Amino acid sequence: MLNKSEFKKIRNEMHKLDVEREKVIQTSREIISISKQIIYASQRNDLKTASSAIKKINDKIKKLRSIKVPADTNINSVAFQEYVEAISFYEFVRNKKIPTRKSLGVSADHYLSGLCDLTGELVRKAIYDVIHKKFEEAEKIKELVHDIYGEFLKLHLRNGELRKKADSIKWNLKKLEEVMYDVSVKGRR
Repeated sequence: MLNKSEFKKIRNEMHKLDVEREKVIQTSREIISISKQIIYASQRNDLKTASSAIKKINDKIKKLRSIKVPADTNINSVAFQEYVEAISFYEFVRNKKIPTRKSLGVSADHYLSGLCDLTGELVRKAIYDVIHKKFEEAEKIKELVHDIYGEFLKLHLRNGELRKKADSIKWNLKKLEEVMYDVSVKGRR
């Protein structure tokens, strides 16, 4: 009649998948949290704290890559995007460079999504710079976001999550242009 040993195998298989899924979820949450810490520290120019957090996040990224990801888990994708955003922002603040996709070891989709999110952090940084009368720095940020936007226009993205994120670049660029226009009209006091 019914092969109960088959059900036992299935239960074991499902249990193993649940264990792996929980590892993915927990590690991804840790990566997302550390990413926020890196960005927060970098926004305050606390590169020592950010650098310390980068060591932690790199260990977590290695761990996440080693876990066999169940098909129905999406949080790992968010974790990789947050990782790209955090490391890119840190590298921009520290070295005025954006790391390559290869140096981060992520997929094109994760890299591009992370860069979309990065532009929001760059807007905050530019506003901080304008408040602290670092107008040249704010102008460099506007140019970077302009360059990112120009490259995204060449991608011919289809409707989907990445397309929605890419549209945010346009709005972030518009905010930066408005800020820089205000600076030019009101003068650099």
